[in-house]
Amino acid sequence: MEIFLYCTLTFVSMTCFLSFFEWSLHRFFMHHPRGGPVFRSHALVHHQTFKSDHTYHLIDDKDKDTIPMAWWHGIALTILTTVPALAFVWSAHPWTILITAYLTSWAYYAVYERMHWCMHLPKKRNIERSGIYFRLNGHHLLHHRYMHKNLNVVFPLADLCLRTLLRRSKVSFKQATGPAVPDVQPRVKKVSLPRFGMVK
Repeated sequence: MEIFLYCTLTFVSMTCFLSFFEWSLHRFFMHHPRGGPVFRSHALVHHQTFKSDHTYHLIDDKDKDTIPMAWWHGIALTILTTVPALAFVWSAHPWTILITAYLTSWAYYAVYERMHWCMHLPKKRNIERSGIYFRLNGHHLLHHRYMHKNLNVVFPLADLCLRTLLRRSKVSFKQATGPAVPDVQPRVKKVSLPRFGMVK
């Protein structure tokens, strides 16, 4: 029971931490020149290839390689994000914490890559039929319209806390469509007309 508690607490805390890590990496490196090759491949290539209109979905097969991160990013990011767990390994179950942190980090990265791939290359997969995916797809579509909003792909806790969460577009635009793409256009405000009484 104690080990289960350690695993659960590690999983929850790591998932929250990873949301902020993903947000920071995306904001300060993938969308800033300081990111070097990561900035070039993401902001200058990926975002120029995939916009918020019909090009949100893959048009040309040669651009498939611009959807995922480089193969070594998963290894580097998983190791890097597991480092904070080392601060807690002095406890009664150090290896439980470390292994759970590592597996959570790896799973978060795998979910990121899978969802991001499906968003830009839809094929009516099972994942694309889920309500969570539907909402996150709209969330990510808005990121391709407003690059400094909706920086999370997997778990938008950091977007919510750091005020970069955008639920709908500020202006109307020609957006991507499809069975797993929600309408992210501005809500139409209902105008109530004055009621006039009958004149006798």
